[in-house]
Amino acid sequence: MTENDLDDLYDLLSDEEVMQYIEAPYSRKKTESFLCSAGLAGDPLIYAAEASGDFIGYCVFHPFDDTSMEIGWILKRSAWGKGYACRLTELMLKMCRDLNEDAVIECDPEQETTRHIAEKYGFKCTAEGELSVYRLSVSDIDRYLPE
Repeated sequence: MTENDLDDLYDLLSDEEVMQYIEAPYSRKKTESFLCSAGLAGDPLIYAAEASGDFIGYCVFHPFDDTSMEIGWILKRSAWGKGYACRLTELMLKMCRDLNEDAVIECDPEQETTRHIAEKYGFKCTAEGELSVYRLSVSDIDRYLPE
């Protein structure tokens, strides 16, 4: 991400519908702080997602524990239902494979779309609570990626 992503990121994170299963919508100040700490950090926790050069959201890709990478995405409503989340999942799974790391997706138990995508790519729910935790072993990644 770059500092130029601030306006687009604010539009995304201040959208109540986008944030429904994540947390309360962000203020501009909170968005700026998040961009600096997560997107512009030395080891970023998030990366801008673009389609045809336009900002459509961001990807989560960072260590979850000693053997796993957390993957995820938050997309603008205009990008929903177009296959972007699946494509981003595939790209991040390939990155996990290349790093020889398992993949983890965390989500609100009520977030059906994320759960559906996790299950489509072979993730198994390993914890239920305030957040559901889905895991996929690096040894199983290729089984769920398109050829």
